[in-house]
Amino acid sequence: MFQGYRRFILLAGLVAFVAGIMFAGGCLLVNDIKGNDKTVPPGYSSNAAGVDQGLPGVGAGTIADIVKNSGPAVVKISVEKQVSGSNYIDPLWNDPFFRNFFGTPERQRPRTESGLGSGFIISKDGYILTNEHVIDGADEIMVTVQDDQKDYQAKLIGADYDLDLAILKIEKKGDLPYLKLGDSEKIEVGNWVIAIGNPFGFDHTVTVGVISAKGRPVPVEGRYYKNLLQTDAAINPGNSGGPLLNLKGEVVGINTAVAQAQGIGFAIPTSTVKDVQNELMQKGKVIRPWLGIQMQNLTSDLAEYLNLESNEGVVVVGVVPGSPAQQAGLRQGDVIVEIQKQTIKNADELAERIKKTEIGQELLLLVYRDNQSMYITVAVGEKPGQLQ
Repeated sequence: MFQGYRRFILLAGLVAFVAGIMFAGGCLLVNDIKGNDKTVPPGYSSNAAGVDQGLPGVGAGTIADIVKNSGPAVVKISVEKQVSGSNYIDPLWNDPFFRNFFGTPERQRPRTESGLGSGFIISKDGYILTNEHVIDGADEIMVTVQDDQKDYQAKLIGADYDLDLAILKIEKKGDLPYLKLGDSEKIEVGNWVIAIGNPFGFDHTVTVGVISAKGRPVPVEGRYYKNLLQTDAAINPGNSGGPLLNLKGEVVGINTAVAQAQGIGFAIPTSTVKDVQNELMQKGKVIRPWLGIQMQNLTSDLAEYLNLESNEGVVVVGVVPGSPAQQAGLRQGDVIVEIQKQTIKNADELAERIKKTEIGQELLLLVYRDNQSMYITVAVGEKPGQLQ
């Protein structure tokens, strides 16, 4: 009897010991769930039930607060334009028997096409920033403001095809909510960003991602973007012109291009916008100095073929008809080796030098042609719009 009682006491003690371990483990688990485990990333919050409340480094309400504060400044842009009808007539109508049976065909009449995009207000008096391709060719531009869901007719203030930027203006009583342009140079790969826009017409859609890369050169439908931000925040047709925001609620990019793959979208950095914003608002366009040449770097092989001692220089591969270059006598095949008596190393350097000149300024070029050198003076002109 005593032995059985003793065994009972030992068994009860063992059960209590195991239960104590399980209880202690349960407390540790609850503590881990509550976020006391030091392995949890700073700023990553969880509730007692173990449900994640935010993104790493982002508070639970951060995204919602930014959207709440920034959303009213994001607008929907609707455009309409008249498209001429086709003059094509099927060759069958040339058969008189066919015409006799079906009648004489009518040529297609002009039709109206509609487009949709996004934009955002940049001043309390109604200036709006968007993409040039959103409003390109539009006969009518309407802007829908979130607070009253009314459509306002917009006036095109300025646009630039090359940079794909446009500024609109609406007239609305009272001060409008607006977004501040942040510094895209300070944003880093891996930083969180928020896109707001109207993809496929769905008003004020919010998507979140990170900056995937900076300085991306991307060709899109004949337009060449030199310096885009890449993001994995979903950007779809209709997002164009909308803001890409940092976690301060500042605009760091203008959503622009959709790649043919999931998780790859692009935005124009605000550094590009700031360089031309005043010019677009005051002059309606970006004025660019221009010679009117297509060029490429002088390679070692070309230098050897042309009997040049150095491969520093720029080869003229084309001259635009009617351009300052043609008027000055530059030809295809010329090699530019100096500008203003300073050596030119490559095409990028020549482009930068031209970019810094004034319209009408004369440039002295040292050109190598047909085994001899010559000086040619070119008066810098203004680059025509939409000229690639």
